[in-house]
Amino acid sequence: MSTAVVADEDGETAPGGVVADRAAPAGATPTAAVPGGVRGPGEAGAASAVDPVRFVALGDSLTEGVGDPVAGGWRGWAALLAGSLAPPEVGVEFTNLARSGALTTDLTTEQLPAALVLRPRLAAVVVGGNDTLRSGFDIGRTARELDTTLGELSRSGTLVLTACLPDPGALLRLPRPLSRPLARRMRAVNSVVHALSARHRAVHLHVAELPWTAHRGLLSVDRLHPSAEGHRLIARGFHDLLAAAGRPLGPAPAADPVDPPPGAVADLWWMATRGTSWVAERSTDLLPGLLALAAVEGWARLRGATGRHDEQMARAAATALAALE
Repeated sequence: MSTAVVADEDGETAPGGVVADRAAPAGATPTAAVPGGVRGPGEAGAASAVDPVRFVALGDSLTEGVGDPVAGGWRGWAALLAGSLAPPEVGVEFTNLARSGALTTDLTTEQLPAALVLRPRLAAVVVGGNDTLRSGFDIGRTARELDTTLGELSRSGTLVLTACLPDPGALLRLPRPLSRPLARRMRAVNSVVHALSARHRAVHLHVAELPWTAHRGLLSVDRLHPSAEGHRLIARGFHDLLAAAGRPLGPAPAADPVDPPPGAVADLWWMATRGTSWVAERSTDLLPGLLALAAVEGWARLRGATGRHDEQMARAAATALAALE
């Protein structure tokens, strides 16, 4: 069974916080959200002539909430947004299917079927960063999987929320032989996300353009995921777009966390106890792939061919999109 929990702004469980026990779809995880009528799917709640807004989040660790810790796990931008997606008298049913490490193929094979069963009114699909960090990166495959996920959700009547993502190499401040090929891949993924968002009439937030490197407080200790403040910035960005589209919403998520961000000691403790294992779990595929990328990039620089590699990746993205027509 999976339990939906209502949490305060500071992440503490609110009185009567356990609001629903239910049989969870495959891949679903316990979720936490701010007050505002958020409840688990199937809960009767207060009498209302209007059905609650059903919101499902698909994606990877960004949407899972990594970087925004609360008691018992992560919260994140999707849970923060959930509490503001409808007026209090309407309420929201929220399920977070996102999981750390997910690729676009995982959405199609695991998360999408679970989401369709829930028949959401809104669904967030934010993914692609992990694809760029894998040795077997294939922009054609990424485009096909994203098109399938966005297409099936939109055809079912769901309004989809999407986002383009920042360059992981820039966030991590990797040396140029590593950062340039990652940036090249991320640009390709983002170009695909932009085109498919337009095709499927998604609400798209340019997360890549937020000031991640200029404002260090927006990033968590691992420099790859948003901090609590960063998650709130994303949630408010989506809320602004939905409000501009004329959707009836509740109040926007608060701009700043109630509690101050963790200090240096807390950051070091996280890295020692949890961050190290997070990196180690990904090193078996990620590290060899990055080293191979660096070797190829170094050889290309010696031959003056880095610009040609950029053009080849851009053409590959365009070809992948054309193949979906």
